[in-house]
Amino acid sequence: MNTLTLDYPESLPDSARLSRREFENSMRFAMAAKLFELGRISSGQAAQLVPMDRYTFLKSLGEAGVAAIQWDSDEFASEAGNA
Repeated sequence: MNTLTLDYPESLPDSARLSRREFENSMRFAMAAKLFELGRISSGQAAQLVPMDRYTFLKSLGEAGVAAIQWDSDEFASEAGNA
């Protein structure tokens, strides 16, 4: 397993009104959600980064303003036609 180290100002968690642990968990989730939103990683891979199970990750995406299902208009039309 590789490790990523991120330096941040000591005051940043306080500014966000979070404990250090809450802040770091929030940042980990934000990174995973953004990579998923961009289509760089799957929802399962993103969930492993957080870490949490895939269902909980997908359910939590709304808090980050990220859609759990990312279809383009053709995919949506196809799915709607199959419904």
